[in-house]
Amino acid sequence: MSAAPSPSPATGPGVRVGFIGLGSQGAPMARRIIDAGFPMTLWARRPATLEQFAGSHATVADSPAKLAAACDLVCLCVRDDADVEAVTLGADGVLAGLRPGGVIAVQSTVHPDTCRRLADAAATACDGRVVDAPVSGGGPAAEAGRLLVMVGGDDATVAYCSPVFASYGDPVIHLGPLGAGQVTKLLNNAAFTAQLGIVDSLLGLGRALGVDPGRLGEVVLHGSGRSFALERVASSGGTLDRISGHAGQLLDKDVRLVIDLVNAADASTTNGATAAGDTLLTAARDALASMRAARNTPRA
Repeated sequence: MSAAPSPSPATGPGVRVGFIGLGSQGAPMARRIIDAGFPMTLWARRPATLEQFAGSHATVADSPAKLAAACDLVCLCVRDDADVEAVTLGADGVLAGLRPGGVIAVQSTVHPDTCRRLADAAATACDGRVVDAPVSGGGPAAEAGRLLVMVGGDDATVAYCSPVFASYGDPVIHLGPLGAGQVTKLLNNAAFTAQLGIVDSLLGLGRALGVDPGRLGEVVLHGSGRSFALERVASSGGTLDRISGHAGQLLDKDVRLVIDLVNAADASTTNGATAAGDTLLTAARDALASMRAARNTPRA
């Protein structure tokens, strides 16, 4: 790797890409982009994060602003809304260096309003554009190029970004205007959370009725009641303990964002969002309560 170059005409497939957020999912996404031939610039808070890209054709920027100045498209795959704002706003943020007409793709799972505020700021700063493109599938799916990419934004900007998204995503689905990708991802995560609660209740009921939870899970996984949530719980020993420790706090965040969306929708319209989401959100809340209890219960 080397220092980020000065801005120059696009090379390779034609879009110079910057990537921020090189965690367990973001790092394989970035590698897929590099392997597809796109010129790549990276930035990370911790220099050690960049060591895995030693020997690649990626360059390294000293700040988010310098990364943006060298790129046409900046992909963000950071943890939450606060992190998105931290790397885009401020003296050394992405917006301080974004090229006129540059694009930011928010691939983190955040509130759609965070993306809309960023789009307003980018348009004001440099006629920049924003798409939201959260992903689902985790690191293994990213490595295999099979992430589900849920995209929101105007047609032209989404088309511009799609070749990059296709380097790690299959399918890549355009869901509507800016924010639609985030709404879809949050609803997906709320559904997954609710299903975790259903699976936990199912296995507990089986135990109470004298059926071994492991055997019950094996049977249901071959029947009409199978689900991805059951697969994850079964592979984690039949309890929510492992999932709670790994993903509980992120699912808690996402369900709270869905609740905020529902409350905001009912406050501004009479579309009945609360009634439509009541069953889903009740089940999701129950699942989160079980996961919080699992996190707070000392292990034997």
